[in-house]
Amino acid sequence: MIEITAPSRLHITLIDLNGALGRIDGGVGLTLDSPSIKIQVKRHDGISISGTDTFEDRIKHIVEAVATKHEVPGAAIRVVEEYRSHVGLGAGTQVALAVATGINQLYDLNIGLHKLARLTGRGGTSGIGVAAYEFGGFIVDGGHKNKGAFLPSSASQAYSPAPVLVRYEFPEWNMVLAIPYLQGASDMPEIDIFQQECPIPLNEVQALCHVVLMEMLPSIVEEDIEGFGRSISRIQALGFKRRELALQPFCKSLIDFMNENGALGAGMSSFGPTVYAISDEKQLKPTVQRFLNETVGGEVHLVKARNEGARVVKL
Repeated sequence: MIEITAPSRLHITLIDLNGALGRIDGGVGLTLDSPSIKIQVKRHDGISISGTDTFEDRIKHIVEAVATKHEVPGAAIRVVEEYRSHVGLGAGTQVALAVATGINQLYDLNIGLHKLARLTGRGGTSGIGVAAYEFGGFIVDGGHKNKGAFLPSSASQAYSPAPVLVRYEFPEWNMVLAIPYLQGASDMPEIDIFQQECPIPLNEVQALCHVVLMEMLPSIVEEDIEGFGRSISRIQALGFKRRELALQPFCKSLIDFMNENGALGAGMSSFGPTVYAISDEKQLKPTVQRFLNETVGGEVHLVKARNEGARVVKL
């Protein structure tokens, strides 16, 4: 039996949805120590799935895709730990890669991770989820060339995950992770947003690149938590992130609330609704929980970065 523990991730921003230089996408993200996906995979004739209702259909699709392509009999999948899907923490990519990794290991298929990502339809827009699974830490990816369309990863299955340009060990900074009981965009609504909002004006892309290169990256190298927080706040008003946030007015109010109550910077992950804050203020977590309890409901966690990828163990 193979056990895989896959991390969650923050998708801080897409970089270039203009494409003037011939590349599009690109992303900035951070791997988290929790919540996690943990699954166990055993040899099995056919498909057996237990421990989840959330991911049953997705897991069945992944097992079928890998088993059919590589002529293996099937697998029994048990989900031990999971977190909600479509909340901006990358559950879809992590589940897909974890299941595919388990089958790959069980049957000694020797398939590389990027090939597994393509086989399972992940990483076609952002490379952050695949890189978080592989390496952990703070990641900047370089997007795609000649893609020809502005689409989310779920609709970009022909494209390999983007190259990792920067990967840093992230400092031991506290982050408050708030997951409201709301839903982020996915499937056709997500595709529609890309098509309606892109291309993003070039001046916004350029301003975002300036923040990432000259504020965010130096703040990590110099372990400047205040500078990193400022860069997170600036990003919320730029590029595709500004448009994502406009579709989630509650998340915008939650970001404002966090900033008013001790956050050094706050932002929305992917299409939301997960919002995160950089903060050493111990009272921020219970304060945010009370805010959610009095509004839409939700859960709040105190988390740190995870500087390693998925753990794969043979039991």
